[in-house]
Amino acid sequence: MKQKSIATAHAISVATLPGMVRRPVGYNKHAMLCHFEIKKGAAIPLHSHDPVQIGMCLVGKLRFFGVNPGDEFEASAGDGYVIAANKPHGLSAIEDSTYVEVFCPARDDYKD
Repeated sequence: MKQKSIATAHAISVATLPGMVRRPVGYNKHAMLCHFEIKKGAAIPLHSHDPVQIGMCLVGKLRFFGVNPGDEFEASAGDGYVIAANKPHGLSAIEDSTYVEVFCPARDDYKD
């Protein structure tokens, strides 16, 4: 497989939900790296998926939630997090935010 660099500015932007943009910046069958921008007040509803999700908030502040109150946590710039495979979760943007996430294995529904 040929290796290459993908600049975030050149990655395909997908407006997934109101106030949110996703850019897949690289993937193979084993893993996928995505760059996200989300506006204050925008939200991703409760959902789950097979891949493990590992992320880091780069700018802003996010609130993650799940089925149980104990599943809730916040991630600010510099904070990392891990969400287990098939664990129901969602998020809301407390501030305009930018974050990156790795999905293992890659999410077929996020491929360009």
